Amino acid sequence: MPASERARELALTAAQAAADKKAQDIKIIDVTDQLVITDAFVLASAPNERQVGAIVDEVEAQLLALPEPAKPVRREGERSGRWVLLDYVDVVLHIQHTEDREFYAIDRLWKDCPSIPFTDRALVASGAESAVGGDRPETTG
Repeated sequence: MPASERARELALTAAQAAADKKAQDIKIIDVTDQLVITDAFVLASAPNERQVGAIVDEVEAQLLALPEPAKPVRREGERSGRWVLLDYVDVVLHIQHTEDREFYAIDRLWKDCPSIPFTDRALVASGAESAVGGDRPETTG
């Protein structure tokens, strides 16, 4: 059974919010068949702690702005700013420093689960859409 419509809405909104703040390597993983505690994981990376914080702030703002607003029931890791977890029950977000994302490799732990396609609206609008599944081209700076 795939992720619920609400979980998909939250995940896609969160992924776009992360993309709006220049998150890298955004992925949405449907874990419905593997876990009973959530439907989807949203994974995103940032090159520094400050950007991790900016992504977290934007995700929270955009999910609160939905017609049916969503607030996280749990939040972890904000102090260090290297790996922030936002738990929205239907969706759990992992916003990680790039080094931590590579080290912990959550993507590989859940590689057998289906992904939920995501494409950044800004890439589509600019005609630069080159990645499948929402991967953003690596940027520096």
